Amino acid sequence: MPTDAFLAEYFPILVFIVIASGIAIAMIAGSWVSGIRRPDREKLTPYECGFDAFDDTRHKFDVRFYLVAILFIIFDLEIAFLFPWAVSLGETGAYAFWSMMTFLGVLTVGFIYEWKKGALDWE
Repeated sequence: MPTDAFLAEYFPILVFIVIASGIAIAMIAGSWVSGIRRPDREKLTPYECGFDAFDDTRHKFDVRFYLVAILFIIFDLEIAFLFPWAVSLGETGAYAFWSMMTFLGVLTVGFIYEWKKGALDWE
C-alpha cells in the first residue's frame, strides 16, 4: 500500500480529532470567559467528602461517606443491567420480563432494608 493512500485513509480521523479538540477548547474558554466568579463562604465549603481538601490528613473520617459511595456503586451497577435487558426485551419474551421483575423486587427489598437500617441517613 502506498504511503499516500495509507495517510488518506487516516485523514478523516485527524480531521475529527482536530474538530473535537477545537470544540472542547472553545467550550472551556467560553465558560471561563463568560463565567461569573463570586466566591462566597458556601461555595468554598467542603464538597461531598465532608472535610477540607487541603487540611491535615491525620484526622478521623466519617465512615458514612464510604458507605454511601459503596451503596451507590452497588445500586448503579445493578441498574446498569436494565439497559441490555430493555434493548433485547422484544426477542427474549415473558420469561426474561418476569426474571427482571424478580431481580428488581430483590433490589427493592435490599434498598428498603438499607433505608430502614439507617444506612442512607446522615444524622
